[in-house]
Amino acid sequence: MPLDFFQKIESHLENKLPFVAYRKPNEKGVTAIFQDDEELHHLNDYSETGFVFAPFDSDRAAVLLKLDEILNLTHFPEEANAPSQDIEIGVDTKQKDFHLELVKKGIAQIKAGSFDKVVLSRGIQLKTDASPLILFQTLLHEYKTAFCYLWYHPKVGMWLGATPEILLTMHNRKLTTMSLAGTQNYGNDENPNWGNKELEEQQLVTNYILKALDGKVSGLERMPTETVKAGSLMHLRTKISGNAKQEKLGEVVKALHPTPAVCGMPKEKTKAFILKEENYDREFYTGFLGELNFKTERNRNNRPRNTENNVYRSISKNTTLFVNLRCMQLKEDNLQIYVGGGITKDSDPEKEWNETVAKSKTMLKVIMATE
Repeated sequence: MPLDFFQKIESHLENKLPFVAYRKPNEKGVTAIFQDDEELHHLNDYSETGFVFAPFDSDRAAVLLKLDEILNLTHFPEEANAPSQDIEIGVDTKQKDFHLELVKKGIAQIKAGSFDKVVLSRGIQLKTDASPLILFQTLLHEYKTAFCYLWYHPKVGMWLGATPEILLTMHNRKLTTMSLAGTQNYGNDENPNWGNKELEEQQLVTNYILKALDGKVSGLERMPTETVKAGSLMHLRTKISGNAKQEKLGEVVKALHPTPAVCGMPKEKTKAFILKEENYDREFYTGFLGELNFKTERNRNNRPRNTENNVYRSISKNTTLFVNLRCMQLKEDNLQIYVGGGITKDSDPEKEWNETVAKSKTMLKVIMATE
């Protein structure tokens, strides 16, 4: 285990200084960004460079960590995953009753024509004495295809997660996003059957994103919908790409966030319903996080011996933002896990509750592995 990398993180924690450590999907290396002071910086106009952490409520300011120091761990040691355990979760009947009623309210509003889809969530509170670093390392071992992170700011709090969903990537002018909807447990079948509810939900989300980007992104292309595995769950995913000007990045993010996959359609009506009816503050759950305007430099000359041409370098600007799903918030010895699901006119409240139980196991498995 590369102690100096994690010791630096531990030192920042002890000194209550902001940092984020993360690994991108299907990559080996882990990156850590350290801010040298405890000042709370907020995002202004998407022209800045830093690591952004944004809340669900887009009317609230996003936090920007400054790139005072960056460390890269080129390879996080591989370990065999512990056998997945069948986690038994005690049912909080009061919370279940509230969630069932909440889903029923959402379905009633859809049938009344108020909106087409709404995403409803809940928080699960637990006690734990696990260290943040052990939880993060367990995330890295368990979820190699997800964006795994540990984020901390003394004036905001501590969050960890393993999210499968990209909000957007932007490489110079090339922009890529995705619609992700529909959920079922993985049953050793990489191409499972999907019901009408999940297929309709996926189509609604895809169409909404295409419409939201119309006029802001040129040359929009939609890839065929595919099934993807995220931990013990399966989802439907449709990739969408096009071209956008760098100065339009903020406008594009505003059009996408919060996405239909975490909020609903239309956005403003469903967001208002969520803020009023969910009866708790999502904070950064279903917000977004990631690298903003990171610069990459490379030689244009592919012949290293031709040193005369090595002065010709290309500098690209890259943004990679992930939706903050499958996450938890750590407050001293208390953990809050966040889970939710998309509600359509065909939703069944009991099945929607069971879906949140299945999603909670993503984080619960990590917690259990540290005990």
